[in-house]
Amino acid sequence: MRQKKEKSNMTRRDFIKKAGKSAVAVGVGSMAGFALVKPARAAVKDYILIGRPNPTTGPLAGFGEPSPWADDLVIDTINKQGGIYIKELGKKLPLKMKMYDTESNPTKAAEVASRLILNDKIDVMDVMYTPDVVNPVSAVCERYKIPCVGLVVPIEAWLSGGPYHWSFQIFWSVDSVAETYIATWDMVADKTNKVVGFFFPNDPDGVSWSEAFAKKLPKKGYKVVDPGRFPYFTKDFTSMINLFQKEKAEILGGVPIPPDWVTFWKQCHQQGYIPKVATMGKAMDFPSTCDALPGELSNGLTVELSSSDFHKYNSSITKESAKQFMDAYEKKFKKYWNQYVPFTHAGYEVIVDALKRAQTLDKAKIRESIAKTNLKTIVGPVKFNEKNYAESPICSCQWVKGKRFPWQMEIVFNNNIPEIPVTAKMIFPLPKPK
Repeated sequence: MRQKKEKSNMTRRDFIKKAGKSAVAVGVGSMAGFALVKPARAAVKDYILIGRPNPTTGPLAGFGEPSPWADDLVIDTINKQGGIYIKELGKKLPLKMKMYDTESNPTKAAEVASRLILNDKIDVMDVMYTPDVVNPVSAVCERYKIPCVGLVVPIEAWLSGGPYHWSFQIFWSVDSVAETYIATWDMVADKTNKVVGFFFPNDPDGVSWSEAFAKKLPKKGYKVVDPGRFPYFTKDFTSMINLFQKEKAEILGGVPIPPDWVTFWKQCHQQGYIPKVATMGKAMDFPSTCDALPGELSNGLTVELSSSDFHKYNSSITKESAKQFMDAYEKKFKKYWNQYVPFTHAGYEVIVDALKRAQTLDKAKIRESIAKTNLKTIVGPVKFNEKNYAESPICSCQWVKGKRFPWQMEIVFNNNIPEIPVTAKMIFPLPKPK
């Protein structure tokens, strides 16, 4: 199968808007059994209900793995305190969460968002993990005027599905991740030919990331080898690997889903192509991807890091540090921590803080309260700007052989953020498997 460079006049904004609108149309259309009416402004009830679309299954399941465990931790903490006092009702209300599996699918994500709003009558939406899931849910919330807190979508990819009034986002920008990748490569640039091979899929992340990297890299003295966007679950990457070998790409950068990276990286080694550096967003975020790669193929792979047990931030609800939270995860699941566990917690921090300040279940007032958030959370400070997003800190890490588990992360570049320490020197070049 030959990889052909995709040619299209569709812009990134058009691409994501079209995907989001299509998902909303299908999702809402599939909810024919529900009344398509605007939800009540402030229904009197005995609890506060948070909607949680989550990629429990599918190619993004690594992101959704911490739920519902991480969700229940914060909900239990709030409810042990008697719940959240709502002045408008004159009493404390317990917090409840309703979760549905999006199956890592944009259409399914829109469908479950519609169900949560129209059938379950949620008060607030809390959605996470990539534009595939978050953008369609944000679009549904805009349609039905439901306050929505989203996390873990690069800012540019999320904004391209806007504009937003009811939806908010917490994560870093594609611009900042591109700068972080390049700074990581700069550390060893004098030992490479500065030729970068692109491994970007045909999805919102792949489109927005490839555009940002293609714009920045030449200005930094790097040459780009771009075979074009590829579809999910491609089985044969031979033509792409041949191109990288021909152009002598000593650096690889991309943002594939885990299954595609595992297939590609195995084929690279089978065909004798091993670059000196490989930095892969999304796929290499998780220890489960390391486990899926045979032998030592994970050793030395780099990736951006959004949270870790090295980050010096604390929960505004439990006062626990990121390390304590990660330790609890490891104890519960008997596996290495997942960098998105704290983001699951942070979403609730923002919602709980907003509800306490709003003192009402009126949707518009909850939205106003979220917009005014100025909070120190377990993933860093959160303060939304006029475009409804707050940027979180980012650094760069590398997978190495672990002490407690087979693989662990070490921070190799911290983008000059003093509260995030560099913990190891970068392994270079990528070791060849024995």
